[in-house]
Amino acid sequence: MSIETGIQNPEAAAVPPPGGAPAQKKKRAPQGHNRLLTRRDRITLGLMAGVPTILHVALVWVTALASVALAFTTWDGIGFDSIKWVGLQNFKQLFTDNPQFWPAVEHNIIWFVVLILIPTPFGLFLAVQLDKKIRFTRIYQTAFFLPVVVSLAVTGFVWQLVYNPDTGLINSLIGANKPGHYIDWIGNPHLNLWAVLVAASWRHTGYMMILYLAGLKGVDPSLREASALDGANEWQTFKNVIFPTLRPTNTVVLVVTIIEALRAFDLVFVFNKGAQGTELLSILITNNIIGESSRIGYGSAIAVVLLVISLAVIIPYLIATFRKERRA
Repeated sequence: MSIETGIQNPEAAAVPPPGGAPAQKKKRAPQGHNRLLTRRDRITLGLMAGVPTILHVALVWVTALASVALAFTTWDGIGFDSIKWVGLQNFKQLFTDNPQFWPAVEHNIIWFVVLILIPTPFGLFLAVQLDKKIRFTRIYQTAFFLPVVVSLAVTGFVWQLVYNPDTGLINSLIGANKPGHYIDWIGNPHLNLWAVLVAASWRHTGYMMILYLAGLKGVDPSLREASALDGANEWQTFKNVIFPTLRPTNTVVLVVTIIEALRAFDLVFVFNKGAQGTELLSILITNNIIGESSRIGYGSAIAVVLLVISLAVIIPYLIATFRKERRA
């Protein structure tokens, strides 16, 4: 009889007897990450993310947009009341009446051509040699990359000593440090641009070496083994197997070199402040904005031209990169 009663009333059978073991407490479901962060943590994270964002927006985006707006005005930098709208007058004067603009554009182009033809292949050559796991390869990498770590302003001061007409290394070696035989590498308008480019190439070589060395480390070793089994020598393997796989690295190198050529400033400014044959767009911007004339609107117009040239290079690269990521 008791058995039948238990079967007919299953709920009563499930009730624990008095004095028995207490029922197990149900686990609470997690209520999000708010329980894991205290108020102090949220404030700290807000400051860590907010302060850099505010600085980036204020120092990059606001100044860039302000430069674009000021490019269509004339302003001497004294009081906002003196800002006057002039439309495209600054650009018209820049393209037609400025004798330094087109030489500056030419020098920026020469800067790019030299960097892409001399230090870039040499950096690739060094990367290939260091990728062979020779002895003391870490020391060589550090030595070649050291100029990249050093500030460009310091590099300029070092090369000023090298080019010094009296006690400089070059004139001392070739015997051009005597009266009547001086070679003024910095003051001569036919030599100073090429002298600065030697210093820029010295630094750019280490940069290219690191980029190509990183690309070579990503090459599948089986490709080299398969090429060796086919009887290809070292040059044939590099030309037909290794170099084609460096296409993404070559794209990065091209973009980086163009940007380096466009933003060149420190070396030239330290050498001779961009005078006597070393004019660059960045130097013209600085001289017009913070120079004696303080033609902020005109300098901003030059900055807009430089910005447009930079975006013409960067935007296609970003589009190609995003398309590649979507396909992957």
